[in-house]
Amino acid sequence: MNNFSRKTGLFCVAILSLLTVSGLQAQQLSFRKDGSFKIVQFTDVHYCVSKPESKEALAVINETLDAEKPDLVIFTGDIVTEAPAKNGWDVVTEAVSKRGIPFAVTLGNHDDEQDLSRAQVARLVASYPKSLFKDTTDNVSGYGNYTLPIKSATGNKTSAVLYCMDSRSYSKIKAVEGYGWFSQDQVNWYRNQSKDFTTQNGGKPLPALAFFHIALPEYNKAYNTRAIGLRFEDECNPKVNSGMFTAMLESGDVMGTFVGHDHDNDYIAWLDGIALVYGRFTGGKTTYINIENGARVITLQEGEVAFKSWIRLRGNRIIQQTEFPKTFIKK
Repeated sequence: MNNFSRKTGLFCVAILSLLTVSGLQAQQLSFRKDGSFKIVQFTDVHYCVSKPESKEALAVINETLDAEKPDLVIFTGDIVTEAPAKNGWDVVTEAVSKRGIPFAVTLGNHDDEQDLSRAQVARLVASYPKSLFKDTTDNVSGYGNYTLPIKSATGNKTSAVLYCMDSRSYSKIKAVEGYGWFSQDQVNWYRNQSKDFTTQNGGKPLPALAFFHIALPEYNKAYNTRAIGLRFEDECNPKVNSGMFTAMLESGDVMGTFVGHDHDNDYIAWLDGIALVYGRFTGGKTTYINIENGARVITLQEGEVAFKSWIRLRGNRIIQQTEFPKTFIKK
């Protein structure tokens, strides 16, 4: 490579970096003028380009987006489960981006089981128009550990925070079977992020929600404490508890965690002041499913340590309307 070519290449990289930063800034999340912010969670789409059953998933996605008109979409894992994976991601993300809606993704245990590695899937997802996904974070394990601040309706002050995290895939320790768990560097990353946001807010924790794929070990206890919704299968959570729930309790900002993974569960439960929530399975019959597919909707109101949520099914049907913590407070 001659000197001119080298300089030209470096210039192009610099321009691309500037465009990427500019694009992310342009997608800043903010509360609406009325102080509201709406999120739609799609989970376990299990999209397969070659299978007609996947049209059921696209129908739910399109109908939900048209009806709810959210400020943000979050896909919580196991989105594309057939090669070529890029073709599936192209279709699913276009349904959101063509409407001009920013979206985030947390990876599931099946997302890297096709023809792309987890790193390749992460880079692909980060490349799409309207994607807020951050593929890697320095000194943090996994792909897709990042925060999404929501700015005030009237200024540039951060008024709420969304944590997106990689709950990993499978255990890498031979003596421990089953699914993976949050590493200590991820737990420490969350603690540090929470501490920084709290400090910037004058020492008061900001209202926050967390999104990832695999349920925490505490979900089972939460369901048996107080819950609303369906639990048609046991929680397939990791056998190792690495302390993420404890970190959230001690940090005092996360009001609720939102997961997928277990297709036949859609409940919202209460444990020690935190809502442990399943999204509604969104996919078609390309995998196991014994309930009707749909989506979970979450709304925040600026200045309130609370959220509302419901599940939307086809045909403009809404079920499981809840207000947290109001619905769960004993009278």
